[in-house]
Amino acid sequence: MKSIVLASSRGIGKGIADELESISSEVIRTSSQDLDTSDIDNVKDFVSKNKETDVLVLNTAGPPAKDFYDITEEEWLKYYNQLFYGFVYMLQNIKVRDGGHIFLISSFNIKEPDPKLIMSNCYRLALTSIIKSLTKSFAKRNVSCINIAPGPIDTDRLRNLVDDVEEFGKTLPMGRVGSTDEIGRFVKSIIENDIKYLTGVTINFDGGHSNYVI
Repeated sequence: MKSIVLASSRGIGKGIADELESISSEVIRTSSQDLDTSDIDNVKDFVSKNKETDVLVLNTAGPPAKDFYDITEEEWLKYYNQLFYGFVYMLQNIKVRDGGHIFLISSFNIKEPDPKLIMSNCYRLALTSIIKSLTKSFAKRNVSCINIAPGPIDTDRLRNLVDDVEEFGKTLPMGRVGSTDEIGRFVKSIIENDIKYLTGVTINFDGGHSNYVI
């Protein structure tokens, strides 16, 4: 089994790749140094070398927190590619083999938007819509599509947004932030146990932090 896990040198991607190595014969890891999804030429080069896989994990770091009126045209275009079109190109050009799995790592902010993370909110939500729209066609080949929407997870990203992660964690329902290993084990369990009927869904991986019902 071949797995491609994007942005997997650290954080959630690393947590997933580490777990998949115990069940995959080949795990393709990428970092921002060897694959920048905001650079479409870079994406095309990567795809030309990785045309097929059994597991595709679409993951990337998010843009900086900024006020809406401070976001520049250059930033809108960069993160359009990084968070949306780069992944769309991969979905169109990397074949996920019959019986495979697609995981999108998005954010719980797609349902409960943070006004300081507008670029992340809108582009991740747009990609969620693409994944949902493709679910039925992928299901015909027994390929499942799952969107994991993490809440507060102990990553560099969270540490850039929160001054004191440990103190912040104490304010959460479980008294802590989540770990990247937990998400890795979840992805591994879906694949290892061949769970396919759970498809086209968004899994809120936030320890009960969010307030939305659906």
